[in-house]
Amino acid sequence: MRYIALFFIAILSFQTIDAQERQRPRELGITPGILTPGSLNAITDVEGVKVGHRTIIEGKNIRTGVTVILPHDGDLFKSRVPAAVYVGNGFGKALGFTQVQELGEIETPIGLTNTLSIHTVANGITDYVLRQPGNENVRSVNPVVGETNDGWLNDIRGRHVTMQHVFDALEDAKGGPVEEGSVGAGTGTSALGYKGGIGTSSRKLPETLGGYTVGVLVQSNFGGVLSIDGAPVGDELDNHYLSGQVPYNVDGSIMIVVATDAPLLSRNLERLAKRAFLGISRVGGFASNGSGDYVIAFSTSEEVRIDAKKSGSTQTYTELNNSATTPLFLAAVEATEEAILNSLFMATTITGDRGHTQEALPIPKVLEIMEKYNLLEQ
Repeated sequence: MRYIALFFIAILSFQTIDAQERQRPRELGITPGILTPGSLNAITDVEGVKVGHRTIIEGKNIRTGVTVILPHDGDLFKSRVPAAVYVGNGFGKALGFTQVQELGEIETPIGLTNTLSIHTVANGITDYVLRQPGNENVRSVNPVVGETNDGWLNDIRGRHVTMQHVFDALEDAKGGPVEEGSVGAGTGTSALGYKGGIGTSSRKLPETLGGYTVGVLVQSNFGGVLSIDGAPVGDELDNHYLSGQVPYNVDGSIMIVVATDAPLLSRNLERLAKRAFLGISRVGGFASNGSGDYVIAFSTSEEVRIDAKKSGSTQTYTELNNSATTPLFLAAVEATEEAILNSLFMATTITGDRGHTQEALPIPKVLEIMEKYNLLEQ
């Protein structure tokens, strides 16, 4: 009875809710997965990882931004992290991915933005690296940047992201709680029939399985049939691909960034990235023709850090055995699923270019559906 009363209080409160008071699903009794989130339930639960945003909302038609992820506090060009990428559906403009595939490492912060601003962000990240002390003689930089198309809400052809926005996002990058929803690179995005955006989540393995953390950050901008912890929410709300709702954009893309402190090199990081992709299907996405669906995964572990300054022709690493990766795979799936849900729950309704409006997820109705399917935590 106590929970039922709290449930109806939550519904009533959301009918008069202010944009700044939206809550994550876990705060409302929706608890997907079986593993335990980290203390922040964010990618920044992986020690050393920082996230910065620059949100650009100007006039009636500019709704875009930049999000950056820094794997650690040091100079990434000199102290590189092992990394891998996985392309679920390649309808996208990812930059720097081929060198990551070839060398198995990342040497810059990771940037996210809109489709037509990806080169500006790459230039900004390149300048940032070249300006670092000790990099005066550097002649090659591989900026890693992903994008999704926010052209429904944003004047994307205006290419309003500047290099200063990139510098500002890098300057603002920090650990701790991560702002989610209609912010940074997620300012103008849409997902699964509602306002999408930036979302993040994490999972902490029990000590018996290594005690490692897997954190995920997503830029959600894709379509499908929304499912929340197994409940057919998109079907119940009659807002999904092929439901007849106009407009419904099933294309658009998703960028997924996976961080872990587990000592993994590029081969097993690619395996981890592939599992993260499964998190899309758990929320009802299916990688449509026009959706660029990409995963970037990296390890912050000092045991596998790549020292670009090291002399000699060899470097020694200590990596997990293949058999120890299974719980990390589950953590990546669960954290991706919840990060996407967090992006939806935290996003606010946005009106932008050409008067287009993308409504936020109607949380009171979602809670009713979750209660109907007995999926709210008692």
